[in-house]
Amino acid sequence: MQVEYRMQSEDKEWIEYRERFSEVYDDANYSSPLQSSVMRASHKLVEKAYDECTNFSRILEIGAGTGEHLPYVRHRFDEYILSDPDQKTLEVARNKLAGMHAGKLRFVAQTGSKLDYPEHTFDRLVATHVLEHIYHPHLVLKEWLRVLKPAGVLSILIPTDPGLAWRLGRHLGPRRNALAQGIPYDYIMAREHVNPCNNLVALLRHYFPDAKEAWWPFPVPSIDLNLFFAFHAVVKKRGVGQ
Repeated sequence: MQVEYRMQSEDKEWIEYRERFSEVYDDANYSSPLQSSVMRASHKLVEKAYDECTNFSRILEIGAGTGEHLPYVRHRFDEYILSDPDQKTLEVARNKLAGMHAGKLRFVAQTGSKLDYPEHTFDRLVATHVLEHIYHPHLVLKEWLRVLKPAGVLSILIPTDPGLAWRLGRHLGPRRNALAQGIPYDYIMAREHVNPCNNLVALLRHYFPDAKEAWWPFPVPSIDLNLFFAFHAVVKKRGVGQ
């Protein structure tokens, strides 16, 4: 039996959300003191491994959004590229970060799944709150690895969704804020968080068994007790997929 599939139109709610994303993201995630504190703790977690004594010459941040992560980067660098597929969101980031790291920042509109850079371009690749959104994450990891130099660092931060602590925190903070702004939160999260944390952790550990891990707020490897997972891998060019 042959089944015929027809292209369906995109949901109105999704189109409206994506059009408003650059305007509502900061308010939806950083408006309340508690939620703002938690989100900032996640950015601090992924940068805790490095300080001003460390230098990465060229950095690529994937899915930089409104530029929330950069202020927490403590190490030195010569060039930092903030990339995101949403040009309007990058403009918010450009305005927000104006005056910081004079001459060292670049803003590039591109997707995270196919990068317009040759192999061995970057010393560090940063992706915070990104990998849970991307289809075929195992292929995307290979693309990120491709543009890293030998011994470059892959730094990833993901929420522990669908862990118990994350689901509880979602109802106490971001869900309420989003609904107040007219955002159908449960539907949007079903579309946004397509990869569960436990699956991503399994992929990362498979490809990079010697990487360093960190959890928040408790230093135990549990998606049910924690809200965030940070991961740093010093890549070997014969690692992923070879």
